[in-house]
Amino acid sequence: MVAKMKKFLFLAYHKDYERFLHDLRDLGLIHVAETDRTVEDTDVLNEFVVGLKQLREAQKILNRQIDKKTDIQQNEVDIELGKKIPNRIEYIQNRKASLNQQLQVSIKERDALLPWGDYDPENIQRLKKAGYYLDFFIVPDNQYNPEWEQTYDAVVIKREASRTYFVTVTKNPKVADELNLELVKMPEVSLNQLNDLIVSLREKVGQQDEKLKELVADLPSLNAAMKDFEQKINFTKVQQSTTSVADDKLMLLRGWAPLDNEKEISDYLESKAVYFEASDPVPEDNVPIKFKNNKFARLFEPIAEMYMLPKYNEIDLTPYFAPFYMFFFGLSLGDIGYGLFLLLVASLVKIFMKAKLHTTIKAILSLVQILGASTMIAGMLTGGFFGFSIYEIDNPIAQALKNKVFFDNNKMFMLSLVLGVIQILFGMGMKVANRTKQQGFKYALSTLGWIIFLVSIIVAVMFPDIMPMFGTIHLIIAAPALLLIYFYNMPGKNPFINLGAGLWDTYNMATGLLGDVLSYVRLFALGLSGGILASVFNSLAAGMSPDNAIAKPIIYVLIFLIGHAINIFMNTLGAIVHPVRLTFVEFYKNSEFEGGGKKYNPFRK
Repeated sequence: MVAKMKKFLFLAYHKDYERFLHDLRDLGLIHVAETDRTVEDTDVLNEFVVGLKQLREAQKILNRQIDKKTDIQQNEVDIELGKKIPNRIEYIQNRKASLNQQLQVSIKERDALLPWGDYDPENIQRLKKAGYYLDFFIVPDNQYNPEWEQTYDAVVIKREASRTYFVTVTKNPKVADELNLELVKMPEVSLNQLNDLIVSLREKVGQQDEKLKELVADLPSLNAAMKDFEQKINFTKVQQSTTSVADDKLMLLRGWAPLDNEKEISDYLESKAVYFEASDPVPEDNVPIKFKNNKFARLFEPIAEMYMLPKYNEIDLTPYFAPFYMFFFGLSLGDIGYGLFLLLVASLVKIFMKAKLHTTIKAILSLVQILGASTMIAGMLTGGFFGFSIYEIDNPIAQALKNKVFFDNNKMFMLSLVLGVIQILFGMGMKVANRTKQQGFKYALSTLGWIIFLVSIIVAVMFPDIMPMFGTIHLIIAAPALLLIYFYNMPGKNPFINLGAGLWDTYNMATGLLGDVLSYVRLFALGLSGGILASVFNSLAAGMSPDNAIAKPIIYVLIFLIGHAINIFMNTLGAIVHPVRLTFVEFYKNSEFEGGGKKYNPFRK
């Protein structure tokens, strides 16, 4: 259900206002109602947002540097130091990029120099001063002319990859023009010098990586700086939601808080320099939503939030779809062994990692436990246990269970449809409750008529001896329901308008209900496909195991574990997604769920 909320109005003197906001943040219970922002305030907020974004990017970079095998001693928290980390990372990355660029150029020059061997470039300069030109050329093997060795004192240095590397030693500076070849530009350093430079550059790149890893020790400071920016962003947003009155002498702020906390808020603010008053919401208010459910329904709130939150004047459907979702998950997975696996894994994690688990993770694990137990119960209907059928065991207990709870494929198919009908009718009942709450009972009478009429049809089909279809008893029940459907679906309107709306509603019911009910067949299909895949993996494990006393059990267990791990993952994913689809499409639609509520998010540290 949705918690009752109170609307608060605060009025503070402008000189005391910032102190009041700090007090309000310390209280941590008021959801501040936002207003339009000025350009100046938006610029300030953008500055904080950009700063937070830079810190988050820096956090991602440092998280990638964490070596899980090595414990790093964390430095003391320093918020100002944390704010400087993005700049330090940027400097290191720019330096590393520059070194890598130099490294790539050096490697390219080294690779170009390798075929020529190691020589001292200073010797080339000495020859040039003496009037001799040492020129380097590369030509395809078939273009090399041995006569060049006599004409230009050509010397072949190396032949590889169908290319000839050679040099000429002449006093002619225009050898390249006469040969019609392009000179090879050689580095001005030797091969050994290049190798030494490459080693040095790689060491310097490694040093930059080490500097980056050293910053991991300042992650606590970075996280503290992020929290500081988050608080500044929240504080600025609240400041921007303030309205100035009385020539900017007074500051007006509006907010929301749960009704249960009204006394706590009043007691806290009595001693503060602020005027406040509390009132009940009016229909046009955009009231923030806070769930107030029991322990069981609370586990399913994250699923409800995946779609959208209800409006304040709507009924929270979470407690009502939770039992359906739990059983739908079980039918979709439909294997006792798989359910037992989920139950055991979640239980063991909760037991052995209790101290390390966040509250949210504990809630998720509790939900997995419930869904695992539901899967075990649903699995009893088909008797599947990791692809094996327990009802094929010649055991009195197994056979007794088979006689009492076993459902074959036809029964499972019918069960899926029956559950669909039940949830859809229940959803229509929630539609009656929602309309009654929002508009009044008379606006729900048409939907109530549809429920009575549809139930009467179902009873007439299932028990024709008690209530024949369109017999006297059936007509006595159905006639008032049809009157509500066709002449009271729009209270206060012309009867002909009501009749037209009723006919249109009948068309939608006739075309929509059948499709909605058939959607629930997916529960049967998912359970059936999962069971077939499980048995296929069992057959593969038995068929592919060699006839060897040692290798056979090893291969069997490997195929069994890998196959069922894949099957559990795939079917668990389907068992999560498809019941969600049935909830949000079929159940929410027939409940006339509108949604669009904003989550209660109090101003706090």
